[in-house]
Amino acid sequence: MDYQEILDTIALELTTKQPRGNVATYIPELAKVSPQKFGMHLHCINSGHYCFGNSDEKFSIQSISKVFGLTLAMSLIHEDLFERVDVEPSGNPFNSLIQLEYENGIPRNPFINAGALVISDILISTLKSPKQEFLQFVQNITDNDTLKINVEVFESEKKCSYRNAALLHLMKSFGNITNDIEEVLDFYIYQCAIEMSCKELATAFMVYANRGAKLSSHEEVISPHKVKRINAIMQTCGFYDEAGEFSFRVGLPGKSGVGGGIAAIHPNQYAVTVWSPLLNPKGNSELGMYALERLTTLTGLSIF
Repeated sequence: MDYQEILDTIALELTTKQPRGNVATYIPELAKVSPQKFGMHLHCINSGHYCFGNSDEKFSIQSISKVFGLTLAMSLIHEDLFERVDVEPSGNPFNSLIQLEYENGIPRNPFINAGALVISDILISTLKSPKQEFLQFVQNITDNDTLKINVEVFESEKKCSYRNAALLHLMKSFGNITNDIEEVLDFYIYQCAIEMSCKELATAFMVYANRGAKLSSHEEVISPHKVKRINAIMQTCGFYDEAGEFSFRVGLPGKSGVGGGIAAIHPNQYAVTVWSPLLNPKGNSELGMYALERLTTLTGLSIF
C-alpha cells in the first residue's frame, strides 16, 4: 500500500474544497488559531511514517486526552470503574446536563465531559501526583519527554468552565464525585491543555493499533483485553453525538477534540491523525472527517 501517494491525493483534493465550519470560540485561546491550518500523519506498523501539511505543528488536543485518561485509569484499577461511568453512546451534546439528571449522575460514557470528569476523579484518588503522572504517561507512550501543556489554553479554559463545574456539582449531589470539585476541574482542564503534533499523537495512538504495546519498545502499556474495550468505546462514543456518522463514513475507532484534532486507528495496521481547527456543528473537525473518509475509501480498508 503506497500510503504517501494516497495522502498526496487527499492533500490535492483538499485544495479544491471550500472550507466550512468554525474555530472553537468558547475557549478564547482556541479562537486565535488560524483556520487555514491542516496536518495529517499516518504511522504504519509495518512501513513507518507518512504525512503532509502542518503535521509537525503542535495544537491543543482537548478531548482526545480523554482516551489517555481512560487508558491510565484502566491500567491502574479493575474494570469496576464502569460502575461509575457507562459505555453507551450519548446521542446528546458532549456537555449535556439533562441526560445526566435523568440517569442519576452516571455519565453515558468516558468520552463525554461528565464521563471524563469521573475518570479524572478516579485518577486523583489513585495517583500521588495526578498532573505529573498523567503527563509522564503521555510522554512515555509518545516517546517524548518534552511534551507539555499549553499554559495559555489551560488558563483560558479555566476562566470559562462553568458548565463543567455544573456537571461536577450535579454528579457530586448523586455521590459520583469523591474529591474536591475545584481539584477535579483543574486536573481535567490540565489534561485537555496538552499540546501535541499530528506525528506525536499518531505515535501515542499506536498503542491502540498495536494491541496495547508501544511499537518502539514492545512495552505493554495496557493489556490486549483492555485495549479492545477502549477501541470499542472509541468506535461507538468517540465523536460526541456524531459517532454513528463517523463510523458510517470512516469506519475506524477514533477520538476527536475541539482543538480540531482527530486520532484514529486501524488495528494491527496504523494510527492516523488529522488537524484542522474548523469544526462542524457537532464539534468535530469538518476537513479532518473528510480526509479520514477519503483515506479509508482510497485504501479500501476499514475495520468493517
